[in-house]
Amino acid sequence: MKFRTRSSAIIGTLCLFTSLALATASADEPADAPVSQVSASLTEVARAQAPSAGAAGPDETVWIAERSGTVRILDDSGLGEPVLDISDETTTDGERGLLGIAFDTTLTHFYISYTDLEGTSTIDEFAVEDGQLQPETRRTVLTQTQPYANHNGGDIKFGPDGYLYIAFGDGGSGGDPHGNGQKLDTLLGKLLRIDPSGGEPYAVPADNPFVDDANAKDEIWAYGLRNPWRFSFDAGTGDLLIGDVGQSDWEEIDWAPADSEGGENYGWASMEGTHPFRGGTEPANHVPPVYEYDRTGLGCSVTGGFVYRGDTLPDLRGSYVFSDYCDGTLRTLQLENGEVTGVSDLGVSGGEVVSFVEGGDGELYVLGSNGVVSRVDPRVNG
Repeated sequence: MKFRTRSSAIIGTLCLFTSLALATASADEPADAPVSQVSASLTEVARAQAPSAGAAGPDETVWIAERSGTVRILDDSGLGEPVLDISDETTTDGERGLLGIAFDTTLTHFYISYTDLEGTSTIDEFAVEDGQLQPETRRTVLTQTQPYANHNGGDIKFGPDGYLYIAFGDGGSGGDPHGNGQKLDTLLGKLLRIDPSGGEPYAVPADNPFVDDANAKDEIWAYGLRNPWRFSFDAGTGDLLIGDVGQSDWEEIDWAPADSEGGENYGWASMEGTHPFRGGTEPANHVPPVYEYDRTGLGCSVTGGFVYRGDTLPDLRGSYVFSDYCDGTLRTLQLENGEVTGVSDLGVSGGEVVSFVEGGDGELYVLGSNGVVSRVDPRVNG
């Protein structure tokens, strides 16, 4: 993701966590968009050390990744001791570290996404037996060299199709100097789709959109991304939503339906949102964001979230919940067939929101850069 102060890049620890978004303005927002009157609160359930990502695990647990390289399990008794520690294999320089974790659909394999000591993005797999990580089964699935220390992306999720999706940024620096977003011969600036159990080290699904293109990487599912720090699949519909961090003017949320055949071009670096970037020309196949907002307010870096499918906030069900690292307000979009029909917020701030986690029951957790792990709950009056 992009890490910055109001006017320049944040360095050090805060550098990693400046990639989320505030819904203060949108060129595509209907002027009379209905506002959902959902009121929520945040309940602190644990404190971690620089939490960066999370995933629903076995036995109704939530696994929390800490950027320095540790993974801890959250259950009814709180946050336990690390079940994995790769802190000697990664670094928190720039925007590096342990950036994503995921379980496969059977909860029998656990995946981590991190940058190694040379800055190379790495996806590793572990077997899981009876809810326990099996360290001796570790194997590397995929690696990608990163030319700079920022825009690593690093989020990983299993889709409804059972395949592993991997988000990589454009390689870093600023303005995509190598043109990676629009190039199909690199994995940078892309959303990938692979089958880690189908081959060694992985297989490429036969229906990936570029498998028959000799000039493109077979692993690519979608392209034209700058720094897709957080993406998710709607547990109810299977639709894909990506929070892609902008360069300096526009933050965007991209959407694709569950029946997409892939190949979407989200425009970077020819476009930033729906706007030509530095004189760029809009690609003929550009898929514009479903929502964008500018930085005239407090937002600076979008933190993609999830479509809420839990039970404790029934009026929120079906709304996409996201935030912004600099603003922290929990925002919502109401969507119908890829069109935004309403924009609102939950009346609560998560501080410097780094990531969201969806529990196995559909409830949402918020990770703050200050270490607070919170659950989104109904607001109790009185």
